Formats: sequence, structure tokens, C-alpha cells
Amino acid sequence: MNMYAWIDQTIAERWKKAAPLISYPAAQTLYMPVKEMVEDSSQMAIGMYLIAEHYPQMAFAPSYMDLSVEAEAFGARTVYSDKDVPTIVGKLVETQEDADALKIPQVGDGRTAKCIETIQKARKLINDRPILANCAGPFSCAGRLLDVNEILLLTLEDPDMVHTILEKTSSFILAYIKAFKAAGSDGVIMAEPLAGLLSPSLMEEFSTEYVRRIVDEVQDERFVVCYHNCANRLESRAEQVAATGCRMFHFGEGADMVALLEKMPKNCIVMGNISPSGVFNSSTGPWKMRRATQALMRSCMKYDNFMISSGCDVPGDTDWDNIKQFFLTVELEYKKRMLLDKLS
Repeated sequence: MNMYAWIDQTIAERWKKAAPLISYPAAQTLYMPVKEMVEDSSQMAIGMYLIAEHYPQMAFAPSYMDLSVEAEAFGARTVYSDKDVPTIVGKLVETQEDADALKIPQVGDGRTAKCIETIQKARKLINDRPILANCAGPFSCAGRLLDVNEILLLTLEDPDMVHTILEKTSSFILAYIKAFKAAGSDGVIMAEPLAGLLSPSLMEEFSTEYVRRIVDEVQDERFVVCYHNCANRLESRAEQVAATGCRMFHFGEGADMVALLEKMPKNCIVMGNISPSGVFNSSTGPWKMRRATQALMRSCMKYDNFMISSGCDVPGDTDWDNIKQFFLTVELEYKKRMLLDKLS
């Protein structure tokens, strides 16, 4: 698929498909705990297919967002859960000596092989829309090796050590993305939320520069990088985000979508940002979803490059009625738009 053409066509369309990051709810459909699903590439691929089949109005088929995968490949300790996404605990790197000695893993180490196999298998099942793999960004991966709070201080107190680790995480992530590309993915969603906690200048130095290197090497007509950041008030760092060179951007619930749409490149798709936990996974029922979706669409539909989505990956135990209401509301708002076009 020519992804540049797909992006241009999507921007030109008056009625756009939605792009929620729905993958982990597949565990419900497969009747298995998340812990077992993420260790079985066939089950993950089937889960992606079942969700895509059930929701033809999804713009693309996303894989599973899991920021522990790359850190685990480096040797970080990972904790698994029946209901939640795996998480990293503890520190792998504490000193410059540790950073110097840190070995760059091979693609295939840890669960990276399972994730690549998932894309290969999903490609055999899904052929009606793009498939996007997932990976961590270089700074977010480094934060899981150093500790997410510690790395923020180290950007000021010991920047050389942070750069030592970033050279290694970015090198591995580049190789990992190339493996996804070879496996048949049409792109990758790179999750770099930790960088959103940096000042604009530090974000440029410790994240944007490294992301841009990766993007320059892998992005082309057949493969695009979607930059994901769910930090709050990211609109104040829009310049640094746009400078990554990505053709797609995905923002979290704490971002001002209108402000971001005003600042981001018009030839790039900008997605967000219905709250995954507060709305998608709300226990108050579909009415909250309907109101939140209507409000966001009515604020952002005037921007041609806006595509409605969740603010991050949707939790695995999300009620399917809420997801159904999301798609019904999106369809209704676009239908009303088309009818108003006919009346004008």
C-alpha cells in the first residue's frame, strides 16, 4: 500500500473512518488473560483480525501497544498480569559504567520475536486496511531502563549518561522497526510519552533528534511512522513533535486537540483523544461516550487532517457497548455532516 497516498486520500475525504487503538479488548473475545495472549503471536494476530472484522469502520488495524517489550529485550525485569499490559519494575542502569556496558539486544530477543510474528500472521488475515505495529520511542525505552523519574533528573544532572543509553535504545528500535517493515507492516506507532514531560529544549535534545534519525531511515511511501504521545499539555511542544518528521501523530486525553491541529502540519494525520479510562472504560454507560465523542468531533471536524481516536490504547476490560457507541456516534456525526453538505 502507498501510505503517502493513503494519508492524502484520508485527509481529502469528508467522511473519515475512526482510528481508536483497540487491541487488548481482544483478550475478552479470545476468552484468555492478557498474560497468555501477549506470549502467543497467533492469538494476538487472531485478536487483531477479529476486531478488524467486527469494525470495518476502523481506519487501520493497530497491534498491541506495550512499552515493556524493548526494555525487556535489554534485560529489564517485566511483570505480567492477567488483566493489564506488562510493566517494567526496578532499574537496569544506575551508573555511567552500567550505561557503557549495556549490550544492544538482537531483534528477536525477549518478546520482540513474538511481536514480529504477530505482524507476519496478521498480514495473512487482514488485507483491507493498513496494519500498524507498535514500538516504544527511544527516550521512553531509556526511561524504563533507568527509571522514569530518574531519567528526567539525569537529563540535567548527567546528560552524557542519558545520551549513552539513547544511542543504544535508538539503534535497537531502528532495527526492530526495520523487522516490522520486512514482516509486512504498513507502519509503526512509536510511543514516546515520557518525552512529553521534558521542556521543549530538552525534548528536542533527548527525544526529537533521536526519533527524527529513525524516521529518516525507515519512513517512505510504503511505510509511515505514527508518533504517539499522551502527555498533558503537549500543544506547548508542538514544534518539537512536528520536527520528528512523522506523517501521522496521535495524542492523549490531556492534550488540547484544537490547539494541536492549529500547529501541526496540514499534510499529516492528527489523531486523538477520547479518554481510554475515563470514557471508553467508564462504568457510567454509553451515554458518556456519546457526549464526549460528539463534543470532540464538533470541535475538530473542521480540520481536514483530524481523525478521531482514543487518547491511548483502550484497556482490555473495556465494555464492548461503550466501543459500539463510539463508532455509532462517529457515524452519526459524519452522516449529519454529509446531509448538511447537500443542504448548503
